[in-house]
Amino acid sequence: MPQEKNLTMLCDFYELTMAYGYFKTGLCNKITYFDVFFRGIPDNGGFAIAAGLEQIVDYVKNLHFSPQDIEYLRGKGLFDEEFLNYLKEFRFTGDIYAIPEGTPVFPYEPLITVCAPAIEAQLIETYLLLQINHQSLIATKASRIVRSAQGRAVLEFGSRRAQGGDGAVLGARAAYIGGCAGTACTLTDELYGVPAGGTMAHSWVQMFDTEYDAFRTYCEIYPHNATLLVDTYDTLRSGVPNAIRVFKEILLPQGITDFGIRLDSGDISYLSKKARKMLDEAGLTTCKIVASNSLDEYLIRDLMMQGAQIDTFGVGERLITAKSTPVFGGVYKLAAVEDEDGTIRPKIKISENTVKITNPHFKKVYRFYDKESGKALADELCVYDEKIDETAPHTIFDQNATWKTKTLSNFTVRELQVPIFKKGECVYQVPALDAVKAYCADQLETLWDEVKRFENPHTYYVDLSEKLWYVKSGLLEAAKR
Repeated sequence: MPQEKNLTMLCDFYELTMAYGYFKTGLCNKITYFDVFFRGIPDNGGFAIAAGLEQIVDYVKNLHFSPQDIEYLRGKGLFDEEFLNYLKEFRFTGDIYAIPEGTPVFPYEPLITVCAPAIEAQLIETYLLLQINHQSLIATKASRIVRSAQGRAVLEFGSRRAQGGDGAVLGARAAYIGGCAGTACTLTDELYGVPAGGTMAHSWVQMFDTEYDAFRTYCEIYPHNATLLVDTYDTLRSGVPNAIRVFKEILLPQGITDFGIRLDSGDISYLSKKARKMLDEAGLTTCKIVASNSLDEYLIRDLMMQGAQIDTFGVGERLITAKSTPVFGGVYKLAAVEDEDGTIRPKIKISENTVKITNPHFKKVYRFYDKESGKALADELCVYDEKIDETAPHTIFDQNATWKTKTLSNFTVRELQVPIFKKGECVYQVPALDAVKAYCADQLETLWDEVKRFENPHTYYVDLSEKLWYVKSGLLEAAKR
């Protein structure tokens, strides 16, 4: 596990000014309910992948203000000593519910719900959004890229183009959840167990007098990890022929048949087909071909359509930065407050921009599955005290159109959110990363192919229960008065 760091101060400064305001007005212990959700799927896709929960668990467990933090805040001249003394003893004491990492998720669903005193709920906003927005974005992009490869392995190669150290390390972690087979980032392997690997750069080949010498030396040092970069000088005239020669001279006599070549420039489709023919004619039918060079899901899909002979794809900047849609857009919004008598009062944010109108109340998220196919049919947002009867047909209401309903029958249902913290204590066993990756792959199989299309995917239903629909409608009507 990574070494614990105190990240309590990784927050927007207004979290602290609001916290102080709550403290001075007596609202600091007011129980609040906040939701983390997103409004739009990256790349106009059909779904996203939830990721980042493990880091949130570690963060909440370690929440505290150090003496250095208190001194810094004192120096701002905004907070009195009573408040600073309160922060000295600060710990998270609330409840958190979340959709597990690796779950396919959709707009407006609460990925995380925080039920906690106002100050506590407010202070953790930034870090929760940071982790959910970043890792869900990269996991979602990785899923698209992996699906485009049609069963070929995809490796994450993006550390040098990532936005900072955490962007590289946690981005590689998220890419693994999304389906990548490994990473070039050594630290992600050390911390999280994502398999790291790699062989050589062009500089290795250039360091030797000849390309042949470079290949031969590498195979002598790493006979069981030999993937030779063949495009430093001329791929088909020298690179592939020299690789073939070295494989035959050094590796085959040792009985080693697991080796490969890598293409990193030029017309990858054309070169891979030519290289495959040359390798096969030399009897090296087990030699793998790896391709890299600014790839993404669309380029990989095109390569596959062109019959490119590629066994493994290395994807860098367009994955680790989610270049085509580099922002996930998750938000953190107040959904309800709790009165002293335990009554939960829903809250709503209203906007002229209808997509920014929130779904109020302390909610549950249910996912319905067809009993025969096992495919996901729809998700429903419900008030926290609602239960679904699987023995009767169930009607759900479209969020945005009062006239549109959908009736489901012959279904099973499960609640997506699970308890993470109860009264400040972690009650969730964080699964091993390999288990998260396997869970993600299993959950993707429950989605219809139409939802997984890259272009114009089928819109998956995420609707409101009748009870929640009327709560929301009532609040909207009241706001008009």
